[in-house]
Amino acid sequence: QVQLVESGGGLVQAGGSLRLSCAASGRTFSRYPLGWFRRAPGKGREFVAAISWSGVRTYGADSVKGRFTISRDNTQNTVYLQMNSLKPEDTAVYYCAADVRYPAVPSTAASEYGYWGQGTQVTVSS
Repeated sequence: QVQLVESGGGLVQAGGSLRLSCAASGRTFSRYPLGWFRRAPGKGREFVAAISWSGVRTYGADSVKGRFTISRDNTQNTVYLQMNSLKPEDTAVYYCAADVRYPAVPSTAASEYGYWGQGTQVTVSS
């Protein structure tokens, strides 16, 4: 079992920044990749970013490249999503997820992640 708890969401003006955190407990944190996904109002779940177990490999959706950065601290059992230059279209509930199949390359597919947090709301005003 893995428990994931997100924090750091809120209301920010366009062009601003937020840093999301996701604290994990349960299985050995340093063994599995993690991802961030989001769900905007009226839309499906969308991949945002993913990071390998070591933190060496990271992947980001085209829509956030150059603006969002995923990172992890295996000593703190926490994964982060630094979001800069936020746009109104980034408004969504953001979820972190864990892939305990322990793949070497993190997946961009939500279906591959077996554990999810409860989500944190990010609202970007124009």
